[in-house]
Amino acid sequence: MENPLVTGLHHVTALASDPQSNIDFYTGMMGLRLVKQTVNYDGPEVYHFFYGNGLGDPGTLITFFPYPSMSRGKKGSEQTTETAFSIPDGSMGYWLARLNEYRIPFQGPHQRFAETWVRFEDPDGLQIELIENARDKREGWENGDVPADKCILGLHSVTITEEGYEDTARLLKQQLGYEYAAQTGNRFRFSQAGKPGSIVDVICRPEAEHGVKGAGTVHHLAFGTESMDNLGKLRKNIADLGYNVTPVLARKYFNAIYFREPGNVLLEVATQGPGFCVDETPRDLGGRLQLPQSFEVQREFIEEHLPAVLVPKTS
Repeated sequence: MENPLVTGLHHVTALASDPQSNIDFYTGMMGLRLVKQTVNYDGPEVYHFFYGNGLGDPGTLITFFPYPSMSRGKKGSEQTTETAFSIPDGSMGYWLARLNEYRIPFQGPHQRFAETWVRFEDPDGLQIELIENARDKREGWENGDVPADKCILGLHSVTITEEGYEDTARLLKQQLGYEYAAQTGNRFRFSQAGKPGSIVDVICRPEAEHGVKGAGTVHHLAFGTESMDNLGKLRKNIADLGYNVTPVLARKYFNAIYFREPGNVLLEVATQGPGFCVDETPRDLGGRLQLPQSFEVQREFIEEHLPAVLVPKTS
């Protein structure tokens, strides 16, 4: 597809339990930057944390709604079951040693589609992969706990587990500008020219039980688009196909639409901007709770009812 309306992955949003443990793991072991502390716009009693590279560029982001009392979910079909990050070529040995240092069990390293990967879980059981490759030229968060030549560069890919894959593949190809790339066993890969940060794998598992939402599961998967004009075109195209799609919603740092794809995974398409520097300087990103203007009148109440957290100074 020429000039696709979608630019690749924008972010992955997952559910967590303890907010402090979440911050400690993703800024500590993973070496990502906490680029924004805000709240769930649909329920301001819950944090919304964004982690990524230095500026929180689209395609580098993983975000969380941490509910302190939430029990663990169950992985299965109708879910995004794996979130993979890209790491520099030659850095796998460093990451294996780091996982051992943090006493985190892992699977691998293994080969898939001519790339080396390792898989492990975060404190809530969310499945994370690190994939080593030489094709990713992005810059990670160089002031974190991981050396600049080893740090995570951004999202590499996501894996969706479903009963079938054909209808999802049709949506990816016809509306989101994806191409079929490869297959191994029941894993079907779709991408935009094989670019890290754009890859979607669909695993076909008709025998799998449906996943159950809870801590350690993905809430939604977001794709990026360059402009409001493109977002409007996408919304019309998707609605014309009979999908129930939301109006365009303002999320302060981007605008977005939401809908469920044929396999029942919740998808979002979000604009690239205006970005995270609309309410903080690049130096100060993630240092203070930020609220949409409509919630500012409730700031004192919101801050009193959110759990206190310690944020690394390097953020």
